[in-house]
Amino acid sequence: MTTPDIRTGNGYADGIARVYDLVHQGKGKDYRREAADLAALITSRAPGARSLLDVACGTGLHLQHLTPLFDRVEGLELSADMREIALRRNPGATVHLGDMRAFALDTRYAAVICMFSSIGHMSDQTELDTALARFAAHLEPGGVVVVEPWWFPATFTPGFVGASIVEAEGRTISRVSHSRLEGDATAIEVHYLIAEPGHAIEHLSENHLITLFERSAYELAFERAGLDVEFQRGGPSGRGLFIGVRQS
Repeated sequence: MTTPDIRTGNGYADGIARVYDLVHQGKGKDYRREAADLAALITSRAPGARSLLDVACGTGLHLQHLTPLFDRVEGLELSADMREIALRRNPGATVHLGDMRAFALDTRYAAVICMFSSIGHMSDQTELDTALARFAAHLEPGGVVVVEPWWFPATFTPGFVGASIVEAEGRTISRVSHSRLEGDATAIEVHYLIAEPGHAIEHLSENHLITLFERSAYELAFERAGLDVEFQRGGPSGRGLFIGVRQS
C-alpha cells in the first residue's frame, strides 16, 4: 500500500495515476466540455490567443482536448508518473517536468491555466504568491491566467465523506474519501479498492493536504503578480475560477 502526501511533493503513486482518470470520468468529469469552456473564456479576454500552458496538467486529458483549439499547447507536471501517462496520451506533446513554484521555461504563452484545485497544494501565502508570479512570468502581454481554486474556508464542509464506484476497462474501482479540517487546510484521506478478474483485490491510499485560502488571498497573489483579477462563480467543480489578465 502506498500513501503519498501530495502537498510535500511526493506525487501520485503509479497505481493511483493508472486509475485516476477512470475514477473522475466515472464521477462525471467532462474534460472535453471543460476544455471548450476554457478556450471560450480565454479568447473572450484575449482574442486571438493561440498558445497555452497547462500547469499541473496531470494525466493530460485537458491537454488532449485543448490541443485542437490552440496552435501550441504544452503541459507542466510535478508527478513523473502522471507526466508519463500524459505523454502517452498526447504523442508528440511537450510536457515539462516541474514544480509550479519554480519552473522557468524559455517561452511565453497567451494563456496559463491551473485546474482541478491543484493550486491548493501551495502551503501558504508565500507559495501562492510565488506560483502566481511564475504563471505571470510566462505570459505574453495581454495574456490570461485561469486558476481553479480549492474551497474557501467558509465553503468547506469538515467531515465530508465522498464515495463512488466505477466499472471501466474490465476493472471495478471503489473510491472513498474523508475530509477533515487540519489547521488552515483540508486533510483528505482517500482509499481505493481495485478489482479485476484473475487478480487479487488491490488496495491503494493517498493523503492530501490542501490549503483553505481565503478568496482575498488568491486575489492578492494575482495582484502581486501584476495581473488584473476577477472571480467567476461556478466553474467545472463548483468552486469558481479566478481569471487574471496581464496588461503589459
